Amino acid sequence: MQKPARYIGCEGGARVASWSPGKVSWLLTYPDAYEVGLPNQGLQILGEILNERPDAVAERTYAPWPDLEALMRRDGVPLFSVDGHRPAGEFDVLAFNLSAELVYTNVLNCIDLAGLEVRAERRRDSDPLVLAGGHCTFNPEPLADFVDAFVIGDGEEAVGEITAVLRDWKAGGKTPGSREGVLRELATVPGVYVPSLYEAAYDGPRLVGVTPRHPGVPERVEKRTIADLGAWPYPKHQLVPLTEVVHDRLNVEVFRGCTRGCRFCQAGMITRPVRERPAEQVRRMVSDGLAATGYDEVALTSLSTADYSGIQDVVGGVINDPTCSGQVAVSLPSLRVDAFTVGIASEIQKVRRTGLTFAPEGGTWRMRQVINKLIREEDLYGAVESAFSQGWQRVKLYFLIGLPTETDEDVLGIGELARNCVQVGRGAANQGKGGRVTVTASVGGFVPKPQTPFQWFGQETVPGLTHKVNLLRDATRRDKGVTLRWHDPRASLAEGLASRGDRRVGAVIEEVWRRGGTFQEWSEHFDLRLWEDAMAGAGLSLDWYVHRDRDEDEVLPWDHISAGLHRDFLWQDWQDALAAAGVPDCRWTPCYDCGACTGYGLEHVVASAVPPGGGSQGTGVDLSSGHVVPVRLLERARG
Repeated sequence: MQKPARYIGCEGGARVASWSPGKVSWLLTYPDAYEVGLPNQGLQILGEILNERPDAVAERTYAPWPDLEALMRRDGVPLFSVDGHRPAGEFDVLAFNLSAELVYTNVLNCIDLAGLEVRAERRRDSDPLVLAGGHCTFNPEPLADFVDAFVIGDGEEAVGEITAVLRDWKAGGKTPGSREGVLRELATVPGVYVPSLYEAAYDGPRLVGVTPRHPGVPERVEKRTIADLGAWPYPKHQLVPLTEVVHDRLNVEVFRGCTRGCRFCQAGMITRPVRERPAEQVRRMVSDGLAATGYDEVALTSLSTADYSGIQDVVGGVINDPTCSGQVAVSLPSLRVDAFTVGIASEIQKVRRTGLTFAPEGGTWRMRQVINKLIREEDLYGAVESAFSQGWQRVKLYFLIGLPTETDEDVLGIGELARNCVQVGRGAANQGKGGRVTVTASVGGFVPKPQTPFQWFGQETVPGLTHKVNLLRDATRRDKGVTLRWHDPRASLAEGLASRGDRRVGAVIEEVWRRGGTFQEWSEHFDLRLWEDAMAGAGLSLDWYVHRDRDEDEVLPWDHISAGLHRDFLWQDWQDALAAAGVPDCRWTPCYDCGACTGYGLEHVVASAVPPGGGSQGTGVDLSSGHVVPVRLLERARG
């Protein structure tokens, strides 16, 4: 068995939960490998909140890698927690974090390894309830047959309310027939969706509605949103793993939500409005976290950290804080190029240069208008120049292909941007006496997501994406300093199916799992043929689910789940996209009533009234052009 350290627990910061018969026990499950799941902040936050309650106890587990799974099945060992190594079947709740669609088959595998029926309707009253939360729950229908209840939106408050319901159920002895009753009661908790209480109706291939089976069950489930992130300073005891994991550093969430309005970005749409953590709390969480963990690197996390108001002061305060020994490196893992300034670069490089990744997403200004990522070439070149002038030698750029209205010219623009960034970097590095500069352009196939303006868009086909990858590869083949990487277009196809599928796709997911298709997000395990065969077996069309545009009036599988965004706002934004018309960042401009604030009586919470430095989107800079390129390209030597 490889990497047994994945399963032993005992990490720094881990605490032994105190069990008692009256407590509701949660097994928080990340349905992917340990090294991916351990850094997940959601699991750690909810674990701490639950363990602070007098009526709850929580432990963690992760999807066993296939080598351990084979041993477990051979020897009859069930899924177990890594904290106390308790069998999953002893818990009251098996709760999954769903952050990516290709883990769905792992969810079924974990339920099966726990000793439960994978289909919810076949479980006994005494069996644990299977719950799920995370971004993918904004279209829960593909997993509707397997999950007892979904939590839509922020979980900090909801887990306490769910615990109270389950505590009473448990105290009553989970009597025969009581499972139906507790599910009916959970459906009354705001933000909780119980799929078995809803009926999906079809007219031929088309879904015509998902409606409640009983009176009192809400027709539309509204997401949960915590209004004040500062009231939830979690995790307070971040886990420090004993083995190598991704993002092995202290992570502090500085704000939640995003108002930039990137039309492809589901996270930006469903987490509105912006809620910033107070700057002093950020500094305290960093200081306390470093002291507790021993890390010498902290990541300030969010959907776009450089947008945090007063970010430069916060970064400088962390780096120069004497309680941090002046030795802490700061990484900003999610950066917008139009908010990254030489001031931020200067502060970060004082200790140690961490990796820099910018995400222009589109190769041309027209493309970025379509997707509403309104950064100009000069924004990108300015950010790259700031980085290379401060000693960075490598920068990563992330792009999407297969976007609506995309042409070959837009795709080739990716290569041009990367090429120009190398030239800018060489000039800045030479002035700063730096060394060789490289730019890595990573390209991923776009997958339309629910609850976004692009939810009506027909996804690009595998041959179409392959053509664009080949086009770009040929165009950059001889560019020194440019490295091109790309995501497998076939995996994008399966992700597209799971992302926008309806309840009928559940049978496909189950069949892929039954044929051994786990860890589908890992390239060495992904098998498109399993998905194609399962779709054919179910009499469903991949082309119909993935590649066709939806009509304005078509019922979408997630229409009964609300992220707060008005449907007519999303449709109008889709029309604006087709017209390549951008909208500004509503955080600094008048509200255009998307519904996320007004519908819930919330508003943006920011730590400073001053917009971030730089920027072209809603910060006073002309949005009408994007072709002014303030760089001088060096002549290539002949011969």
